[in-house]
Amino acid sequence: MHTFTIVPQRSAPTAAPSDFREDILKGLTGTPKRLDSKYFYDAAGDRLFQEIMQVPEYYLTGCEMDILSNQTRDIIRAIRAHTGEFDLVELGAGDATKTRFLLRDLLDEGVDFTYFPVDISTNVIRSLEEYLPMELPALRYKGLNGEYFDMLQAAGALSRKHKVVLLMGANIGNFHPGEALQFCQAIRKQLQPGDLLLIGFDLKKDPHVILDAYNDRQGVTKAFNLNLLTRINRELSATFDLDDFEHFPTYDPLTGSCKSYLFSRRAHRVYIDGVPIDFQENEPVYMEISQKYSLQEADRMALSAGFYPITSFQDSRRWFADCLWGVE
Repeated sequence: MHTFTIVPQRSAPTAAPSDFREDILKGLTGTPKRLDSKYFYDAAGDRLFQEIMQVPEYYLTGCEMDILSNQTRDIIRAIRAHTGEFDLVELGAGDATKTRFLLRDLLDEGVDFTYFPVDISTNVIRSLEEYLPMELPALRYKGLNGEYFDMLQAAGALSRKHKVVLLMGANIGNFHPGEALQFCQAIRKQLQPGDLLLIGFDLKKDPHVILDAYNDRQGVTKAFNLNLLTRINRELSATFDLDDFEHFPTYDPLTGSCKSYLFSRRAHRVYIDGVPIDFQENEPVYMEISQKYSLQEADRMALSAGFYPITSFQDSRRWFADCLWGVE
């Protein structure tokens, strides 16, 4: 079975030290060199990403907030028109900041549902269990801590109602398109006729807008990427000098592929836990992908994954879409 590592809104749990060492060494001794974006998120990485979400160039968070703060009633009407009684299962719930708009309006409309936030982070689930009762005292919820597909099965065992699965943010963009399709197919295998998926897509747009989002003038994204080298130094006794590397994002408007790299400014050798790694001058290290889609491409993915596209909800600038897919 394909093992998927999704980075929910560019966030992921810390891996075991042995996995971290193995993955870092494997990535940096391969050709081309690469680092796994799931390792961005130590404490400093978490703080830096919170800063990224506040910089003017990083439009993604505001776009989906626009949708969920202004169109939740329309989303609820579309959901209720295509399924019976349902529960809400959110994959990679995080702090549920945007989802709260949907939860509040579902409660206001008297919908009988249970919210199942799913996250691999124990801290995330614990935090939700602390503040959800205070903010939404009428909400029935059950936090599910674990891998997405295991927890989808768990939600099905806890309630026989139809499931409306949420994959918010641009999480699907953390995969290359082929992997994204496989991920959606894996979700589809967990669902039954009458279930729905609401999934976010960052849309193709002015290439300058996209590229600026990953290369902000303040240099926060650069610091975010370089912080992984700092983490490797700290946890694996490595000898990276951050001044030897530069952040470099690219965007291909034809394919919609936005990728981030670090490249070596000079030829030099780095030791990682005693293992020598040689870098050539201008050699790139692949860091992450943030894939962009057209609405037509999103619809084709739905059909290829075994769903049928119902409708989409876009922000006021039409830069982002939350797409509703059904299961027949």
